[in-house]
Amino acid sequence: MAQCVIKPDLEFVRELQESGGDSLKKCYQCATCSVACPLAPANAPYPRKEMVWASWGLKDKLMGDADLWLCHNCGNCSDLCPRGAKPADMMSAARNVIYRDLVEPKSIGTLMSKPSGLPVLFAIPALLWLVIWAIRASIVGAWFPRTFDGRIVFGQIFYGDYTIDPIFMLTFFGALFIIGRGVVKLWGMFKPEGTLTVIGQKRCWLLHLWDVLWDEVITHKKFSDCEEGPNTGKTHYNRQFGHLLLVYSFCILAFVTAIVAGGHWIGKIWPVVSIETPMPLTFPVKLLANLGALMLLAGLAILTVRRWLQNNKNHGSSWHDWYLLGIIWAVALTGVLSQCFRLADCVVPAFMVYYLHLVFVWMLFAYLPWTKLGHFVYRTAALVYVRMYGRG
Repeated sequence: MAQCVIKPDLEFVRELQESGGDSLKKCYQCATCSVACPLAPANAPYPRKEMVWASWGLKDKLMGDADLWLCHNCGNCSDLCPRGAKPADMMSAARNVIYRDLVEPKSIGTLMSKPSGLPVLFAIPALLWLVIWAIRASIVGAWFPRTFDGRIVFGQIFYGDYTIDPIFMLTFFGALFIIGRGVVKLWGMFKPEGTLTVIGQKRCWLLHLWDVLWDEVITHKKFSDCEEGPNTGKTHYNRQFGHLLLVYSFCILAFVTAIVAGGHWIGKIWPVVSIETPMPLTFPVKLLANLGALMLLAGLAILTVRRWLQNNKNHGSSWHDWYLLGIIWAVALTGVLSQCFRLADCVVPAFMVYYLHLVFVWMLFAYLPWTKLGHFVYRTAALVYVRMYGRG
């Protein structure tokens, strides 16, 4: 008779428990979680099988499981779990552990996995921008300069052409390259040995990507599907509106950044499209930027209040959850306050807060492949993968 030898990875179980899945051992496989999930397909329901693999320490099984990334963490399964095993928290913890070690350098992922790593992660960009500030101050002749007409212009210290633009371009595209390698590696782990049967008509992956972006990003329709799941008897705070505000605010601010950068660089060749900063408050691009900032703050407030109000007995909040919210809060507040201090003609606070703004923006993008913001990309890849093989 054939035998199957299971080799549990106890270190992996410990990592799951430390990352938010501390209740996974309470699971006794009643399958309530899979029945409760409004998104789980009938032919491969989750998170029951993920709870088994996590309890047994089957790391390879979880790492090759596309379903792990399809969960929207609505919490229905945790609300209805009769043992308090918190399947939703385990699914989140497993994702945290996987993308921590998915790409190099893994040392960043290790630092990102616990609060004790935050001082080092902060010190790297803080030192970088402080050195730039010191060099520019020695050239300009002041740490907090004003223009000849008395205005506060951040570009006098943090000059765009050879400080902000090249550093952030290298940071952003470097992070994209790293997370792209992570997606390729993740896709490879999804593929089983042998061949897969495609259910239904084959389509180009770009068409599947568009479907995913429409359902998951543009409309956030899947969040409504979660809300239409079984009545758990618990109060739910819909994340759809808060997430939509956050996503669209990022899109607006990215568009504004591209317009300003284009106006700056193209304007050197074609002066008619040149955009000078700081822009007047009534300038259309500035109005759009401030609208994006207000949407960002509103979305953050909604999601933060929701996380504070959720019942920790059924749903926990891990360090990864609070780190992402915290870093986006830091980016938003320092961006708004630097403008307010500049308009109020407070030169020292204006430059200090703008310096912190640069630090936090760098942290947001540079560490993206190892944070919950990065799993937005990994989840998209998983969704495209399963749709390519017939799962809608």
